[in-house]
Amino acid sequence: MKRALLVIDAQKIYTAKGSELFCPDSAATVERINRLIQSFESCGEPIYLIRHVHRADGSDLGRMFDFQGRWDGNFNFKAGTEEVEYDKKLLRPAGAVEMLKNRYSSFANTDLHGELQKAGVDTVVICGFMTNFCCDTSARDAHDLDYYVDFVIDATGTPGTAHMEEEAVRRAEADFMQGGFARVMATEEFLTNR
Repeated sequence: MKRALLVIDAQKIYTAKGSELFCPDSAATVERINRLIQSFESCGEPIYLIRHVHRADGSDLGRMFDFQGRWDGNFNFKAGTEEVEYDKKLLRPAGAVEMLKNRYSSFANTDLHGELQKAGVDTVVICGFMTNFCCDTSARDAHDLDYYVDFVIDATGTPGTAHMEEEAVRRAEADFMQGGFARVMATEEFLTNR
C-alpha cells in the first residue's frame, strides 16, 4: 500500500472568524490536519496541499455557483483575495506538492490523478474543508478512480448547513462515506493504526 495525504482547501475562507464560510471547529481541525501532515512527512509519504481558487474575472467558474439561481456576479475563492490563502497555522512541508483546483473535486481540471499514478499511490487519505462538499466529492471521485480512500472525519470541517451543525454534518458524512466509498476514522485512530 502506498498512501498520499490530500489536504483539501485549508484556506482562510473557512478559518477566519467573520468569514462567510467560517467553520466553528476550524482551529482544532487545522491542528488535527497538521498532525496528519507531520505523520506523513516523518514517514516520507507524499502530501498534496490543494486550494480552491478561481480566476478574478470568473472565466473558470463553469456551473460552480449557478445552484443559487440568478447569478449577481459575486463569487468566493477569487484569486488575489485573502480568503483563498492557506490558514496561517497550516504546516506546509518543503516536499509537499501544491495544487490549485476550481471545482469541488480535487481531481476535476487538475493533474492530481496523473501525479498520484506517477508516484505509485493506491490509497488517498482525505482531510480539509468542507466535509460535505470538496472532501466528500474528492473521496467519491478517488473511489471511482479505484483508489482506496481513508476519510479522516474529525480532520475535516464545515460551517454546517441550514439544518445541521458541524458535528451533525460530520456524523452524517461518516455514515455516507463508510456506506461504500471510504474507511472513516478519527485522527487519533488513523495515527494509532497506520
